[in-house]
Amino acid sequence: MKNLVLIVHTSAQQGIADLLRGLDQIKGFTFSQAEGHGIHSEEDSFLSARDKVVGYTPQMRVDILLEDEDVKTVLAAIRTEKGLVVDQGFFWVTPIEMQGHLT
Repeated sequence: MKNLVLIVHTSAQQGIADLLRGLDQIKGFTFSQAEGHGIHSEEDSFLSARDKVVGYTPQMRVDILLEDEDVKTVLAAIRTEKGLVVDQGFFWVTPIEMQGHLT
């Protein structure tokens, strides 16, 4: 198993949710609110006028547990969805050592 983590602007939340719900490889996902802090460039596609004023970017962290063989397929679907997160997000993948339900 792998955990695919996406960091995207909060404006992409509904689009990401719709896309992920439509992929057979995904059984569920989790959104967490995040704030992007750091050195901001005027060319940064994450930044809106509001972000430039308040000094941080409102973002969403998306955690998706996937079978190893599904990671590339899911990433390809996310990357090709027009107007969703292309050039406006980043990701990483980590192995899952153990998983289960708290019962």
